[in-house]
Amino acid sequence: MTRRIIIVTAVHAPSARFLRDAYASLCAQELPGGWEWHWLIQEDGTTDEVAPYVPDDQRITFGQGRHGGPGVARTIALARADGEYVKVLDADDQLPPGALARDLAALEADQAIGWATSRVLDLLPDGSTAGFPGDPDHGPVDRGAVLDYWAAHDFRAQVHPATLFVRRDLLVALGGWMALPASEDTGLLLALNSVARGWFSSDVGLLYRKWEGQATGQAAHTDTAERDARMAIVEARARALGSFQWRYPVSKE
Repeated sequence: MTRRIIIVTAVHAPSARFLRDAYASLCAQELPGGWEWHWLIQEDGTTDEVAPYVPDDQRITFGQGRHGGPGVARTIALARADGEYVKVLDADDQLPPGALARDLAALEADQAIGWATSRVLDLLPDGSTAGFPGDPDHGPVDRGAVLDYWAAHDFRAQVHPATLFVRRDLLVALGGWMALPASEDTGLLLALNSVARGWFSSDVGLLYRKWEGQATGQAAHTDTAERDARMAIVEARARALGSFQWRYPVSKE
C-alpha cells in the first residue's frame, strides 16, 4: 500500500509566481519505495490570479477560501490531508534534494519523535544563498528546549518553523496553525515542542526566499504592539500545554 506525505502550501496572488520553483524542488525529491507526496495548494482568497500558476499534475490539489492569512489557509487545507505526515512548504520557498526523505527517516525511525525541522539557507534575489549561526546540534530536540531558547533570545527560535515536518494526528490534535496575523507557524512550533520531542537535521532542508513582497518584510510585521500581543499568546499557549502534562506519544496505560 502506498503511503503519503502531504505537502501544505498557503499562497496569495503576489507569491503565486514562485509556485513553479517550489514544484520543481518537489519533483526533485526522492522517497523510499512505497511512499509518495500529495501537494495541497490553498489560496488565501478567491482570486483568478493564482490558479494559472498551479502546475498540472495529478499529485496536486488546489483549493481556495476567504482571506484569513496563511495559518487559516493551511489549516483549511488539512481537511484534504490524506496522509500520515504533513510537510510545510511556503509558496516562495524551495526544498533542497533529499529534504523529504531525511525528515521521513527521522520520524519513521522513532515513534516518540513528533516533528522535525532542519537547517535553512536564505535564497537571495541574485540567486546566492546565505546561512546563519546558532543551529542546535543534529539530533533529537527535547520538549521545552525550543520554547526556552525562544523566550531567552528576543522571541527567535533556534529552529525554523518553515521547515516543519509533523505527524498529521499530532498536528490536528493541536488545532493546526494559530489564528494570528503572523507568527502562526512559530505558535505551532512552540506548541509542538511543549508536548512532543522533535528532531533537527543539520543538513539544509529549506531555501528560504528573500524578496520584497514577503510578509515578514512588511512594516506591519514588526509593529511593536501587535508583535508583543502575538508573542504573549504564543508563549501562553505553549506554557499552558506544558503545564497540563499532555504528552506525545500518549501513554496507553
